[in-house]
Amino acid sequence: MPVDIARALLGVPFRLHGRSATGLDCVGLIALAYNCLEIAPTGYRLRNMLSPRWETLLAKHFSQRVGAAESGDVIFYDVGPAQYHLGVWTGQSLIHADAGIGRVVELPGPVSWPVRSVWHSKNLQE
Repeated sequence: MPVDIARALLGVPFRLHGRSATGLDCVGLIALAYNCLEIAPTGYRLRNMLSPRWETLLAKHFSQRVGAAESGDVIFYDVGPAQYHLGVWTGQSLIHADAGIGRVVELPGPVSWPVRSVWHSKNLQE
């Protein structure tokens, strides 16, 4: 289950383009939690990423959900000007790779970032 995998990665250090338990960014966390490493390109920056690029990559393994996020969904956030972020919704909290804190963390409750889209894994049962 992706939520269990993401929780097992709590405390892993933040590393831009990280794709293993030695270091992760938000894309690497999603790639490991959902076993879809091929959606995890490298060579991007923390800012000025194009959101359609990420949505196209997410669409390979996820279906866009209309409505509120459910446990196991990926939430795609607008966290600042030209800065996007991904996290795993547990149903009560968000697991994400936090560059400011420097590791993968779990935040209780809904976060204040604007939600751009919500994605449900095509491999999980509805």
